Amino acid sequence: MTEQNVNVERLEHIINLFGSFDENIRLIEEEYGVKVLNRDTELKVTGDEENVAKAVRTLEGLLTLSMKGEPINEQNVRYVMGLVLDGNETRIGELASDVVCVTAKGKPVKAKTLGQKRYVEAIRNNTVTVSVGPAGTGKTYLAVAEAVSAFRAKQVNRIILTRPAVEAGEKLGFLPGDLQNKVDPYLRPLYDALFDMLGAENYQKYLERGNIEVAPLAYMRGRTLDDSFIILDEAQNTTCEQMKMFLTRIGMGSKAVITGDITQIDLPDGKYSGLKEAMHVLTDIEGIAICALSGRDVVRHVLVQRIIEAYEKHDKERAAKANQFKK
Repeated sequence: MTEQNVNVERLEHIINLFGSFDENIRLIEEEYGVKVLNRDTELKVTGDEENVAKAVRTLEGLLTLSMKGEPINEQNVRYVMGLVLDGNETRIGELASDVVCVTAKGKPVKAKTLGQKRYVEAIRNNTVTVSVGPAGTGKTYLAVAEAVSAFRAKQVNRIILTRPAVEAGEKLGFLPGDLQNKVDPYLRPLYDALFDMLGAENYQKYLERGNIEVAPLAYMRGRTLDDSFIILDEAQNTTCEQMKMFLTRIGMGSKAVITGDITQIDLPDGKYSGLKEAMHVLTDIEGIAICALSGRDVVRHVLVQRIIEAYEKHDKERAAKANQFKK
């Protein structure tokens, strides 16, 4: 049995670290099989030597975030534990990043993982950013936050959000309403992110003025998009021709972000994903960044991360079995 102490400068950091009903500390205790006790401004960690060392590194990392003003919750406790497991705890201080945007309700939007931080930096430093990763990694939300931030700073005159309507053939014809009503379900995630950032009233005002446009990808053909922040969402469902068409719409003073998840392609059989091709074709081109997010960057419910990991494991096992049959 080993014991180590962690000194804490201020009581509010201990309160932040422990969380509601000590939920954060209980999570650390369960993960490492240790016991954490609080004595004034000191934490005492007891347990197996190796696990105590990991728990102490986790606690010190979380205290670093707390001292930089970050609230401690289950998501960043689990993320810091993952960094400790990988031996990357020296980078924990990087998580306290700048505010990307402030929502209509006054909530600051920040990158919550190192992958998201790289993604935000890529958007700021490049004309075109391609972001690929699983659901819940903040690809669309952070892109919209950057777009709103650029719009508020008058760096662009318009925000254009688009995504392919994969079912844009016969099936849309059976839906009620005009064309806009038919494609609205496909664009709902983009509407939701914009409402969150701007508020419904401001969103409607900018929409009427033409400062915001939310439209299916087919509407982009034949246009030149100047002074705009353009987001192409669900890009894994573009064809190669659609992706080339979109990339050649970018005009002067514009920035584009392309997001997608190559594990969720809904294209008909025989159609190759334009996102997959773009990742290959656009590698090492100046002004274009390709940013890969992983399951570690998931910021939704912890169960989402576990589901993604389970599917990745299943896909690897299936691929291994297929290779055995080939032999």
